[in-house]
Amino acid sequence: MGSQTYKLIALDMDGTLLTEEKTVSAENRKAIAAALKAGKTVIMSTGRGVQSAMPYIKELGLNTPIVTVNGGEVWETPDKLLSRQLMETAAVHELHALAQKYDVWWWAYAVEGIFNRESAAMDIDKLHWLKFGFFTENEEKLKHIRAAAEAMERFEITNSHPCNIELNPQGISKASGVQAVCRLLGIEMSEVIAMGDSENDISMIQAAGLGVAMGNAQEEVKQIADVTTVTNEEHAVAKVIDEYLLK
Repeated sequence: MGSQTYKLIALDMDGTLLTEEKTVSAENRKAIAAALKAGKTVIMSTGRGVQSAMPYIKELGLNTPIVTVNGGEVWETPDKLLSRQLMETAAVHELHALAQKYDVWWWAYAVEGIFNRESAAMDIDKLHWLKFGFFTENEEKLKHIRAAAEAMERFEITNSHPCNIELNPQGISKASGVQAVCRLLGIEMSEVIAMGDSENDISMIQAAGLGVAMGNAQEEVKQIADVTTVTNEEHAVAKVIDEYLLK
């Protein structure tokens, strides 16, 4: 076999597609448009909920599938849900208690919206939870929280930044999300390029035909990736699309 023909590129958003200013560069936008025009599929595979991914999806004019909340939801199109994996309410109570015990910032995505430490009058039992996250710059606290979450043995535990921890139901990851998209489109994971910078990207980077770590990625992401590219400030997405998807 000659060089592999890739059909789909799965993009993490924060730290990958987006600049530090949370914008999509003109170069990246142009490359995505060129890929779509060439008949390739471009999808977002993000830790964000659909609520906060949507402005970018609209800006890019994408009507392709989306993997949101680290695989907790897979969208067939931006307005058609394919699958959703909820967290058990009891688990959310435990994680919420953990955040209070260590007095750290927390945030969580529910079907109904985004909630965090400052959300007033939140009834955990009345909402449908997708993902829970902790944030603290105190490494000691982060270690304790991670150990406690691991001991519960019912979560997929990752991060989207060295100072946070993200939790999804066991078995739910960006890889499971991208695999669902592949089944939907009738393509193989070997035909996928996946790009990311954080621990929550490792699963899809390992499962994809070509796993790309960002130049600004966490060290362990670079170690498992097939290639490491430039940073999110240097239009990495455009570079990878030009080099591997369109050539």
